[in-house]
This record gives sequence, C-alpha cells and structure tokens, in this order.
Amino acid sequence: MPIPSDYSIVDFQERHRKQVISLWQDCGLIRAWNDPDKDIDRKLTDRNGGFFVMLCRDPITKEDKVIGSVMAGYDGHRGAIYYLSISPEHQGSGCGRQLMSHCEAYLINRGCPKINLFVRKDNEQASAFYEGMGYILETSLAFGKRLIPDD
Repeated sequence: MPIPSDYSIVDFQERHRKQVISLWQDCGLIRAWNDPDKDIDRKLTDRNGGFFVMLCRDPITKEDKVIGSVMAGYDGHRGAIYYLSISPEHQGSGCGRQLMSHCEAYLINRGCPKINLFVRKDNEQASAFYEGMGYILETSLAFGKRLIPDD
C-alpha cells in the first residue's frame, strides 16, 4: 500500500522534537526511567541508524503534523526498532506498516540480515501488529542493565 500524497516519511529534524515527544506520550511509550529528550539526543549521535517521522499535511493549514515515528539501528549483526508509534487517530490505517516497511528497506540497504525488537508483555496490540508483519516470538531472554540513569 503506497503512502497517500498528503503523507510522507522523512528523517527526524529538531523541529519535530516536541511533536514526537507528544506522540510518544499519546501512545503510552514514555516511562519514568527513560527521559524522551535524552533518548532523542542519544539517537542523534548514532551513526549506525535512522530516526524517521511520518508526516501528514493538514489540508487547511498546509502544515505538516507528526503522526508517526520510529528509531532504527544496526550494529553490524542485528537491526533494532524502537519507539515505533502512530498517533491513535491514524492507527489501523496502514501507517505503521508503511513506517516499518521503510525501516526494513533502510536496514536491508545497510546489509542488515535480521531485526530484533522488544514489545512489553502486556502490549497485545503491538504484538499482534508485528505478528501480522511476519515477525515471530523468539525464545531468547532479554537482559538489561542501566549504565546511565535518566533521572
């Protein structure tokens, strides 16, 4: 499904920051232990990945509004996806699929053989979305250790 002419996917720019953070809040992605400004700042120093936003042009004001975002990374072994978000009023419209397809093409172009991503156990909607895109639940355990606190 092609992106409608009033939608576009572009690289994140600083002017998108406030709208992206608001989108993450609307989608329930922000947690107390992850400062969204710091996460964006860190991503902007990453040379091995992309940070994309989906824009929708308002037909009246002709201004672009951020309706989606995603961070993609590649460490030379596996790709990763973080902060995939589509505004609640655009969910179910195919925008998430378009944004993920964009990331997949981006990572394939860099030689990435596989994507790993994390979904919180209680997020059934996200699990169903990724399963519908051909992602499978793997049996690996995810371990984590915070090195720099955000608080």
